[in-house]
Amino acid sequence: MAQMSTNRPDMDEYMMSIAVGVRARANCLGSHIGAVLARDGHIVATGYNGTPHKTPNCDEGGCGRCLNTKDYPSGTGYDLCICVHAEQNALLSAARFGIAVEGSVLYTTWRPCFGCTKEMLQAGVLGVRYGEDWEPNADLKEEYFRLQSYFPDGVKKVELPDGANFHRRGK
Repeated sequence: MAQMSTNRPDMDEYMMSIAVGVRARANCLGSHIGAVLARDGHIVATGYNGTPHKTPNCDEGGCGRCLNTKDYPSGTGYDLCICVHAEQNALLSAARFGIAVEGSVLYTTWRPCFGCTKEMLQAGVLGVRYGEDWEPNADLKEEYFRLQSYFPDGVKKVELPDGANFHRRGK
């Protein structure tokens, strides 16, 4: 029997395309990021960046930093930003509903920051797949990559679906 050819995406492509879809719900005025936590090829939680549960969204005036970007040069004022990162929201959503994330892989449209990396390691996430790259300032790069090296299944770039390469609003 002849085997039929398909264009079926592999698991990384499939999960990343879902992360791109999840990103559409982000309401941060700065960046739109989506994340999917998957274990054994099954989605256990999703998350996108925005304000905490039951607080006004960024587009409703919820985050002062997002509303006043001219007052905060890039890379500053994060201690004033109340937005929760997509990766954090995926982890917290799973926790809220009692879903174990140990042994999962996190798919995110943007490479995770230091804080999200630490939280995923602490939660037992095995690996990270990301779409767009982000790196810290040169003086922090070595420590950032050392921290990310602790994921047993590594941190790997996965191509985003065509046309999905922008994480900023309006691009």
